[in-house]
Amino acid sequence: MMSNEINEIQDEIIEEFEMFDDWMQKYELIIDLGKDLSGLDEKEKVEANIIKGCQSKVWLSAKMTNGKIVFTADSDAIMTKGIIALLIRALSGQDPKKIARSNLYFIDKIGLKNHLSITRSNGLEAMIKKMKIYAIALNK
Repeated sequence: MMSNEINEIQDEIIEEFEMFDDWMQKYELIIDLGKDLSGLDEKEKVEANIIKGCQSKVWLSAKMTNGKIVFTADSDAIMTKGIIALLIRALSGQDPKKIARSNLYFIDKIGLKNHLSITRSNGLEAMIKKMKIYAIALNK
């Protein structure tokens, strides 16, 4: 059963990462998540969907479905695709107000920021910001 609360999902992600001691295994997990991400339709890979501030190209699309925001994304870099897959797992299918107010504590808890380059870390911040901007914009 998929939990529907952002914090419950974050706790699940933290638990999964705690199973691994070394960062190579955690990177592999992130890469696998990226491989599992379905990606975006070519027609969605437009300038408007590109997240500015990312080292690699990341496209993010958001649609309202039954009062919840559903995110889809893709990237030309597998590691980045894995990172956006984690964010989508935590935030997609959620109420826009909850997304806008969410505190994504799992990022620090799993040690992700400490293991990213400055540019990737900035990209991660840009992804979160874009998701929250979509949430605010779609919450009309």
